Amino acid sequence: MNGLISVKGVHRRYRRGGFFKVADSLHVLRGVDMEIREGEAVGLVGRSGCGKSTLGRIVLGLERPDEGTVLYDGQDIFSGEEKSFREFRRNVQVVFQNVQGSVNPRMTAGEIVAEPLRNFLGLSKKEAVERARPLLEQVGLKNSDADKIPGHFSGGELQRVCIARALAPEPKAIVFDEAVSSLDMLVQARVLDLIRKIRDERGLACLFISHDLRVVAGLCDEVALMVDGVIAATERSVAALAASGHPAIKRLLESIPPAHPRQTAVNRMEKRQEQEPDSVAVCRG
Repeated sequence: MNGLISVKGVHRRYRRGGFFKVADSLHVLRGVDMEIREGEAVGLVGRSGCGKSTLGRIVLGLERPDEGTVLYDGQDIFSGEEKSFREFRRNVQVVFQNVQGSVNPRMTAGEIVAEPLRNFLGLSKKEAVERARPLLEQVGLKNSDADKIPGHFSGGELQRVCIARALAPEPKAIVFDEAVSSLDMLVQARVLDLIRKIRDERGLACLFISHDLRVVAGLCDEVALMVDGVIAATERSVAALAASGHPAIKRLLESIPPAHPRQTAVNRMEKRQEQEPDSVAVCRG
């Protein structure tokens, strides 16, 4: 497999404060290196605020790094011509966490999925919507769902619409930024099964950004742990990452709800002390 997306020495700072106090700089990313190969799924895990979504936006070209480079197929995505950046945007799509905020409530599902077909392929609205119908079927919806507006879908169904939209321009990679965190556990499992199936069928490269280890367990070829803006550890699986003993991964394990509501955090901690590192199997529940 060849390197498709490479992040090298990326730093990102934000200006904080102003008006009534001296502004300071918030250093969110601190020299991040990451590589996603063709057909490879990489999980990026970490607690809220660690910088993982900021890295996702930079990988997508939505923000520029203050230092470092992002390469797509060997070319810096921020230093090329408009034509090459447009081709990059077509080949690297995204599915966001907030499904309601990711779509226009006045557009039908067919029109939503048709957007990238019109933007990147120059198709007419009618032709693009007709090509959107089989894409909706590929993600487990009906052909006739193309005529419904977002308010007529459940959260899981609407996330499938967003996945169909990401697939429409036939990308080489998709970034899933907390894409299932707003769904209940049963719907999460169904959507993850769908993502796994599509990835295998299309050979897509994927970046899964999540604070929930269960989302990436068994789904990714590599798992990276982000702590305070740096990649603190990288392993081939969640189990291997848990076995590393890094304090941050232990905190993530503690944040996983128990399989049974009556099981307390203390019970889980005692059980892990007895079974470590096998207790990471909880992540696969």
